[in-house]
Amino acid sequence: MYAIVEMKGQQFRVEAGKKLFINRMNELEKGATVEFENVLLLDNEGKVKVGAPYVKGAKVVCEVLDNECRGDKVLVFHKKRRKGYRKMNGHRQDLTNVIVKEIVIA
Repeated sequence: MYAIVEMKGQQFRVEAGKKLFINRMNELEKGATVEFENVLLLDNEGKVKVGAPYVKGAKVVCEVLDNECRGDKVLVFHKKRRKGYRKMNGHRQDLTNVIVKEIVIA
């Protein structure tokens, strides 16, 4: 069984036991449980339910493993040719590591 879920503005394909890195949720502590009710698609042994926009009564239960993760560094380089202008900037996104405990169907 798997589901397509919207978490913090991004869509993920989740299954029970799968670990995910989502955008940081500052209000959660390590070991906390969080439920996501924005289930877009649900596949239960070949029976597919597509939401309009969300599947009613379905939710995904996750547990926070770590709230202090950071993503890989993304380098942004700006240059204007023949002008001597060069600028380098880097960014690391703050992330939350969660594990999917279960997918609940109403």
